[in-house]
Amino acid sequence: MNASPPAKPLHMNISTTHIAGNGHLGRYILLPGSDGRAQEMAKKLQNVQVVEHPRRHNFYQGQFESKGRTIDVGIMSSGMGCPSMDIIGTELLQLGAKRIIRVGTAGSLQPKRLRVGHIVIPTASVRDEGTSRHYLNASIPVLSSIEFLDIARRVSVELGLAAKVELGIIHTKDSLYAREFGQGLLQSQHHDYMEHLKKAGVLASEMECAQLFTLLQTWQSDSLMRGRGPGVKGGAILAIVGDDEPFATDPQNVSDTVDSTIDFAFACIAAWAHGEDKEWI
Repeated sequence: MNASPPAKPLHMNISTTHIAGNGHLGRYILLPGSDGRAQEMAKKLQNVQVVEHPRRHNFYQGQFESKGRTIDVGIMSSGMGCPSMDIIGTELLQLGAKRIIRVGTAGSLQPKRLRVGHIVIPTASVRDEGTSRHYLNASIPVLSSIEFLDIARRVSVELGLAAKVELGIIHTKDSLYAREFGQGLLQSQHHDYMEHLKKAGVLASEMECAQLFTLLQTWQSDSLMRGRGPGVKGGAILAIVGDDEPFATDPQNVSDTVDSTIDFAFACIAAWAHGEDKEWI
């Protein structure tokens, strides 16, 4: 028996009024992986209001100014892994979110050129996880929104970061310790698989993007078929925090990389908002 979705979200204490903003586009939603990082990102907003939840999926809503425009933003932790992204992403979409950007971290699979301090903008994700397969056949690729990719590329040039920002395919996994670090009894299989990804040119590895892209893709398709307004779009911005070593040994370098990624995310939102003037009412 297929049950209907709940009338209100079960894992956050917000409603459609919290998502509303920017005309009928709604707030631009940023999804870091932790509430601590969400708190740090919220420091860039004005008039911040916090709606707390016992699971720490707290919602930070506010605005920031760009070229005379007030842009409405919401920030919430997605938690770790695709199952958590599935829950948080779905509930936000059910509340009316239409613009979602994951702001997170990843480990480089191409350490000769992608080092700690670089930023990766995923164009698509290798679906090496199970959650997205409950939505789409395994043979179907999942992609970032082309609109977001164009904005991210343009912003990287405008900010003089083109040498530090790379667009390309990433890898989303279910297990950090088994798949990437070879824990368990399948160590040789995991090693061979990760080497295959590297040789295929996959840029980096993380744990949430495949499901975010799956949700964006399926909701956008439904929106287009039903003629429901501007549709659902989004993408991801990933700070590289590991290269030759899985985790960088210089915490200041990692902190600076994460900070620059957050700044880049807000610059992308500003560029996106100004480009969507025609969508605002």
